[in-house]
Amino acid sequence: MAPSALPAVPALLLCLLVVLAAPAVEAARSSRHRSGDGGAAAASPPTTTTGGGGCNGPAALWVFGDSYADTGNLGDLGRELTHAWYDPYGDTFPGRPTGRFSDGRVLTDFIASAMGVPTPVAYKHRRWAPPGLLARGMNFAVGGAGVLDTGNFQRNIGDQIDLFQAQQRAAASSNCSGNGVAVVVVSGNDYSYAADKDNSTSAAIAYIPTVVRRLREQLRRLRDEAGMRRVVVTNLHPMGCTPLFTRPLNYTGCDPLANAGAAQHNAALESVIAGLNDDDPAKANNNRTFLLLDLNAAFAALVDAPAITEAAGERRFEEPRRPCCETFAAGGYCGQQDDDGKRMYTLCDDPAKHFYWDDVHPTQAAWAAVAETFRPKIRDFLLST
Repeated sequence: MAPSALPAVPALLLCLLVVLAAPAVEAARSSRHRSGDGGAAAASPPTTTTGGGGCNGPAALWVFGDSYADTGNLGDLGRELTHAWYDPYGDTFPGRPTGRFSDGRVLTDFIASAMGVPTPVAYKHRRWAPPGLLARGMNFAVGGAGVLDTGNFQRNIGDQIDLFQAQQRAAASSNCSGNGVAVVVVSGNDYSYAADKDNSTSAAIAYIPTVVRRLREQLRRLRDEAGMRRVVVTNLHPMGCTPLFTRPLNYTGCDPLANAGAAQHNAALESVIAGLNDDDPAKANNNRTFLLLDLNAAFAALVDAPAITEAAGERRFEEPRRPCCETFAAGGYCGQQDDDGKRMYTLCDDPAKHFYWDDVHPTQAAWAAVAETFRPKIRDFLLST
């Protein structure tokens, strides 16, 4: 079968070196959208863990990944390259851009809420964080990153783990550096990079074994070198349902080939996680180190359902595949302006009615809906000591 041509993917490939940005210290304030809370504020009771040496207390949260998890690590390099630092990003929460790729909170915020702990500080802002930073974790995820290098000059997941281990060494006086939860978020930048190079979905699919093999190596590092005893790993969302792919279809359906690629990645990842848990030293105590968080099923139930109707106990979005922030041209981006400062995008009245905020990133309301599916799974996993 001939390779399928892809649309341009600038939204998934955020470019250039991260530079130091001014700290973005969040303060929740009134928003013009009633959905500003998004469900993350109602955190679960704190989850405690017991590590080696009698370490007890609220679990620290260490985050690795890309723009689905980034809470401010991507430097401000201007509106065209780093959209998340410019309006209308952050419009729902906290009412201004904070470097999150959404109108408000992102996956990291909701996982922290599920654990009953504060959102960990972004690595870039560590210098302005209060004392006791390592006791509550850190977010190393950065927009545009991949498992391998994606041509964006961002720290890939291996580089992010290097930073984490450096933080561990700096806190060597504490025996609790492995006491906590690691979250690894992979959202498809590796495959976007491969597809963009060859203008072919087939090239991205052929890259799957390489990406998953390297991801397995990094997960082993977290367990065997960094000493993490709880690691949550996300699978790949249905990429063919993002507005990047649904726009050519007038947002009426999803791209089946892109979704098939995501499914192939997920099958390989599931096998990797099963293998890691099978040879896990914790297995002797009926414990497991790795939890596979099924974002694909949660997304698909909301964006790829055969009918957009209210079902018993099920949440639905009026616009499951059309973004709230929609560009005038396929090659544009949310927040784009012309030379006179005029908007080159439209903005919906209520992001809570849309699953997607821009061409690839969910709204805060979407993340809140997805979190409803994984909150009990995370709680059960962390309590199974």
